[in-house]
Amino acid sequence: MQLSQQQIDFCMECGVCTGSCPVSMTLEGFSPRQMIKRTMADPEGDILESKDLWACLSCSRCSDRCPVKIDFPAFIRTFREKAVEKGNTPRLSHHGMFQTISSIQAAGTVQNRIQWAKEAGQIAETGDYFYFTGCIPYYDVAFKYLDLQMIDHAKNIVRILNRMGIEPVVSNDECCCGHDAWWNGDETTFSNLAGQNMKTIKQSGAKTVIFGCPEGYSVFREGYAQMFGELEFEIIHITEFLARELPESGLAFKPESTDETITFQDPCRLGRRSGIYEAPRELIRKVSNGHYKDMAHNRENAICCGTTAWMECSACSKAMQIQRLEEASQIGADTIVTACPKCQIHLTCTKKNTNQDIRVVDLMSYIADHLE
Repeated sequence: MQLSQQQIDFCMECGVCTGSCPVSMTLEGFSPRQMIKRTMADPEGDILESKDLWACLSCSRCSDRCPVKIDFPAFIRTFREKAVEKGNTPRLSHHGMFQTISSIQAAGTVQNRIQWAKEAGQIAETGDYFYFTGCIPYYDVAFKYLDLQMIDHAKNIVRILNRMGIEPVVSNDECCCGHDAWWNGDETTFSNLAGQNMKTIKQSGAKTVIFGCPEGYSVFREGYAQMFGELEFEIIHITEFLARELPESGLAFKPESTDETITFQDPCRLGRRSGIYEAPRELIRKVSNGHYKDMAHNRENAICCGTTAWMECSACSKAMQIQRLEEASQIGADTIVTACPKCQIHLTCTKKNTNQDIRVVDLMSYIADHLE
């Protein structure tokens, strides 16, 4: 990503990004503006050897507020592959398990990953709608210790689509979207994964690809479009798809009998990087019967769940997660609804180490539970 001289000059006189950055608030010395200065305006040593490259959450809160429209996460991502080549690598979460899974898939390993879909409802091998499930089947196995049934997210999407008269394609040949590899500087793995997925989707004949995971959706919007050009099929997140299609589907929700207060965790990839804020709220309000409240920081100002791409989970991450749980508590929320598997995992993990008595639930499960 290239910055114009005007952008650099304005950047050096500003500080909005650093004042907005959740990492800067807890990690001493971290500053998006200073990183641009070190790389573009007044180099101080080799940025490729700096651990600051990996501290950035790519949450886009800085770029969303930048007066000269610098996409700082995209800027910093361009340096990560070169940093890896020099031996500067991120600290991987969960012992690098998910990076290993992605690498295995990138090598073309034959999978057996769709039995859950056959149990959930009717699926197809070809058709107009392709449901891109992502890594949910693997998360389901990995996070049993948090008492999470991650596969329920995917099962409920299949069930909801079936209720709407859609038998989506769910493919054994699909693999990881490559989001984490793309943001971790592993361009080779990303390229291999993306190529396999594009081939699989093309063979399915799909005209629309539906994503349950914001990271999959965002990397198709950004990384795949960058690699392959304009995509030959529509891509849409499930929240926008349901907000668009549910009113004409004939489906209705049960009358709400509870007085619990619901709030929503805006995922960074769905919100700031993709601009989708209202669709999930529209769906929640159909169910919550007036008991919905936003947290103090919401939409473009929402607080990140603390980590991304399965790397650099730190005390800084935990501070953000605790702040988010406290914000929900301050508005009297009984339930935080998420639209991102990783948000659900991270907030649940932190909640188990606090006194917070609040549910963290998946939006698709929440919707499915309230359909008549």
